[in-house]
Amino acid sequence: MKVVAVLYPGGPSASNPDLLGCAENALGLRPLVEGKGHELVVLTNKEEQLDAQLPTTDVLVTTPFWPAYVTKERIERAPKLKLVITAGVGSDHVDLAAAAAHNITVAEITGSNVVSVAEHTIMEILSLVRNYIPAYKQVIDGRWDIAEAAARSHDLEGKTVGIVGSGRIGQRVAVRLRPFDVRVLYYDFRRLTTVEEEVLGIRYAVLDQLVPQCDVITIHCPLTPDTDGLFNRDRLFAMKKGSYLVNTARGRIVETKALVEAMESGHLAGYSGDVWYPQPAPPDHPWRRMPNHALTIHVSGTSLEAQKRYSDGTKDCVGRFFAGRPLERDYLIVDGGRVVSPSYSAAFKQ
Repeated sequence: MKVVAVLYPGGPSASNPDLLGCAENALGLRPLVEGKGHELVVLTNKEEQLDAQLPTTDVLVTTPFWPAYVTKERIERAPKLKLVITAGVGSDHVDLAAAAAHNITVAEITGSNVVSVAEHTIMEILSLVRNYIPAYKQVIDGRWDIAEAAARSHDLEGKTVGIVGSGRIGQRVAVRLRPFDVRVLYYDFRRLTTVEEEVLGIRYAVLDQLVPQCDVITIHCPLTPDTDGLFNRDRLFAMKKGSYLVNTARGRIVETKALVEAMESGHLAGYSGDVWYPQPAPPDHPWRRMPNHALTIHVSGTSLEAQKRYSDGTKDCVGRFFAGRPLERDYLIVDGGRVVSPSYSAAFKQ
């Protein structure tokens, strides 16, 4: 069998053995795959090299932050492909309907990044609200203008924060917000139980009621046909003037041009997050030039601890596949010709 892994290049940093997610360290897969007599091919180019390998690939491993877009056309050029694994969380770079139609199993390492993304989210909320990036840039530029930095700096305490998507990450964000004494609203297509809401200290609101009430909104839902462009121009301009938007979910949930308009007009006070479309974001991506943003490259879910978790999960999936054993149920997105994950199945009526 051939296992193809499309991973980000590590370069000099690959000398760190904990940087498991890079191409050089290959998620620790090499002993497992080659030790069983199979072939491991590791790529960093996501287009031409991948297309050349697809006709003879049995297992494809990719990541959500260095995504190889597994389109319907690519699936149709991969007659041997039986398993696609996302080393991380979020399989929207795979055409799930096409995978189901070709009876290809799609799995992701559920839970591997939840702590990492939740912590990154709190950091980005504070970076925006406290106007951290412009103050830091003054240091780099040799400046010292207290008034300029303080004029856009606020306390988070007493604000209203909206969480869109109350899954594993959204719930951890809610827990981490509690010490800041904020009011937290949430929206999800599945409402939590009253007990869960009480424990987390959050209150449910339908999306279009939540949006205009919040000083900060943070997005934690998967990208599906229903959430693609969820924050379009109308919804962005329905947000409270001077509010902040954080997106560590998927870039396409926020409409690209509409966000630029909302930022340049001053309707939004700031935007942060680490997800883009496409990824890697090209040098001329319009979000790079927006005022008052605190964007990072897609790194929130790939701390060294998260890499260990999704490396272990990926090896578990590959090992089970070689042995003809079922994959861990919580990892399954597409199985037996159906989209089975609750996070995606509601958007794929079958």
